[in-house]
Amino acid sequence: MHPGPKTPESLEAFLPSLMFGRRDPPQPVHRLDRDTSGCLVLGRTRSAIKRLTGLLSEGRVQKTYWAIVSGGPKQDEGLIEQSIAKRNDPSGWRMVPDRTGLAAVTPYRVLARAKNASLLELTPKTGRTHQIRVHCALLGCPVMDDPIYGNGDGSSPHRLHARRIVLPARLEGPELDITAPLPTETRALLDKLGLGANA
Repeated sequence: MHPGPKTPESLEAFLPSLMFGRRDPPQPVHRLDRDTSGCLVLGRTRSAIKRLTGLLSEGRVQKTYWAIVSGGPKQDEGLIEQSIAKRNDPSGWRMVPDRTGLAAVTPYRVLARAKNASLLELTPKTGRTHQIRVHCALLGCPVMDDPIYGNGDGSSPHRLHARRIVLPARLEGPELDITAPLPTETRALLDKLGLGANA
């Protein structure tokens, strides 16, 4: 999302190309983890950014994620309710399960299963940092190629995709229901793993 010591290239650098004649570039109203593909909402004006941020904080924006995970959960659908908190250590920071942390709730269902992997649909009710990645790891099926919560080594992006986002109807317009296609590389991996038929 933003440049950093390890990520000099970022989304922020491309926002001026979306100005379309306006004075200021649009601004993200929420975040996606590094390497997460898919839907991201941008606001073009201060009032729009304020309104969209309010909708998100009130839980009125529906988000759907797809994750390719290692292994799979025992149940075909369920609800993960586990508070999480940020912890620092010499190697950096991470989010960890912590009953005194921020509440985090993630419903999930299995879309497809293969021998060593599954495709999950997750619809988080809260928007905590790394929430889906931590919750999948708690289920015993971390997001594939996740270098923090799974077995990734950083050579490939973790396999999490912001599939769909629904913004409630406005006075001046209808509900917005946006679906992001899967990246070509992700689609190819699903086919390779035998998970592509239901995606």
